[in-house]
Amino acid sequence: QVQLLESGGGLVQPGESLRLSCSASGSIFSIGVMGWYRQAPGKERELVASITSSGATNYGDTVKGRFIISGDIARGPAVLLMNSLEPEDTAVYYCHAVALYRNVWGKGTLVTVSS
Repeated sequence: QVQLLESGGGLVQPGESLRLSCSASGSIFSIGVMGWYRQAPGKERELVASITSSGATNYGDTVKGRFIISGDIARGPAVLLMNSLEPEDTAVYYCHAVALYRNVWGKGTLVTVSS
């Protein structure tokens, strides 16, 4: 089994940057995709960014050009660098992985963008 642990959330001002990290433990060799989703109050959970074991990346439309996901998910954490943050980015960010065709979720970390 795979367990995920997020870190790096917090309060930032508009225009600032923040870095989130997701570390996996357990059967990490089985992870094919790793990434981040977010859920704002009253909204559905949406894809932020993902990265595959071969390094291919995918981004949600609202974060393209501002967020960057990186990492060798077979060996280390997936890192999400969030630049030019906006109040609309305020949400709980969940780390997500697909391991042996199963979805695995972290507990989430809160990101608040406010002046």
